[in-house]
Amino acid sequence: MAIKYCSNCGAPVSMRIPALDNRARYVCDACDTTHYVNPKIVAGCIPESGERILLCRRAIEPCLGMWTLPAGFMEMGESTVEAAIRETWEEAEASVEVDSLFALFSIPHISQVYIMFRAGLPRDEYAPGPESLEVALFREEEIPWSQLAFPVISRTLECYFSDKRAGAFRVHIGDIRNRMPQQPSDKMKQTSSSGMSVHPRDC
Repeated sequence: MAIKYCSNCGAPVSMRIPALDNRARYVCDACDTTHYVNPKIVAGCIPESGERILLCRRAIEPCLGMWTLPAGFMEMGESTVEAAIRETWEEAEASVEVDSLFALFSIPHISQVYIMFRAGLPRDEYAPGPESLEVALFREEEIPWSQLAFPVISRTLECYFSDKRAGAFRVHIGDIRNRMPQQPSDKMKQTSSSGMSVHPRDC
């Protein structure tokens, strides 16, 4: 995110290393206020109903028409769990009960951090929210892998089903370093921090 003007005095800012710092920041040329730009946190759920999980087909860009887990940017004043529950309601009109933390993935090239929770879906009641074209429950063999919206979603689901087959869930932490596709027909790959493709057995 580029900053052009100081939020304190309105003067132009420039990129330079402030005193007592070690990297370039946006600093006001007039009042010397330092403006920090930090990664954004995305919180979401893997809503579970028996052997199925809930996915949403996106009604907005990026990745219009592709499938994703309900997730979105945190709002000020809410916890990560509250954000995940809110996003699930907004995108899928589904009430969930958060079980446990499942994954924490950093995406350095877009400065985002995903925090994903396992969550129970007490009732099979859901409907598309304003940002979804449709919402549906899927078994593992029904997942539209080639139509998943983001590499982090593919990675999360691969780890989830790998754990499910193993009979034990654990917390997954890692980096996603590849770019997202431009259209639904693009083939997506997950990457580890080393840049290698990630398959379920690697989770």
